[in-house]
Amino acid sequence: MSEDLLPGGSVADERSVRVTVVGCSGSYPGPDSPASCYLIQATDALRTWSIVLDMGNGALGVLQRYVDPLRIDAVFLSHLHADHCVDMTSYYVLRKYHPTGNQPKIPVWGPKGTAKRLAKAYDLPRKPGMREEFAFRIYGPPVTIGPFTVESWKVDHPVPAYGLRLTAFDKVIAYSGDTGPVDSLDEIARDADLFLCEASFLSCDDNPPSLHLTGQEAGEYAARAGVKRLIVTHVPPWHDAETIFAEATKAFDGPAELAAQGAVYEL
Repeated sequence: MSEDLLPGGSVADERSVRVTVVGCSGSYPGPDSPASCYLIQATDALRTWSIVLDMGNGALGVLQRYVDPLRIDAVFLSHLHADHCVDMTSYYVLRKYHPTGNQPKIPVWGPKGTAKRLAKAYDLPRKPGMREEFAFRIYGPPVTIGPFTVESWKVDHPVPAYGLRLTAFDKVIAYSGDTGPVDSLDEIARDADLFLCEASFLSCDDNPPSLHLTGQEAGEYAARAGVKRLIVTHVPPWHDAETIFAEATKAFDGPAELAAQGAVYEL
């Protein structure tokens, strides 16, 4: 699994947590970023643990700038829309046919039906599908990966979807996934050190329900939850990201940034 070196080969400080934005484009890849993918790393005295949140279109290629894909400890898929999971098909190929031989299974958490969905995406027979490369698990009670505790809550989207809350060394990262307004997001984001919150809609538009948040709603959730830092993400390329970000910062007066591919946050 992951070594105790950060990207670039430098020795990491003990007990550090970092978030790298691999992809942040909403709904489909944009000219400046792949679709959704976030690398979360926690380093202790012995090694660095690496978790990937979502693996959307184009993410695997960019992910290799920051970590060896063979050293990922676990993948968590918020839901099964292509812009959050489809590059798992390429990751399957990498692990199955790598010149060093078949790689050990790693756990992949997702909604019920994840194994079937990914097998179909790569035109594999349902059995074994990708089960020889990945140990598929369904969201439920909190799980532990090295220093990480990962909790999941259902959110409001047209398919089964989850928001995630990761804790390591008393640092909390909250991830909305894709969701319309929903009560569970208050608990996901509560007092988080970093809140990755989607904002795909403009509040001035007539938006469909149970799909996405506006910039204003993202800011309101951040303010109500008392987060220490808001990262507005998943803005589709057809919108002006700065306009959505302005909505968010009008509702939330704490530290906030617009997600950008390659941004790194040390906690």
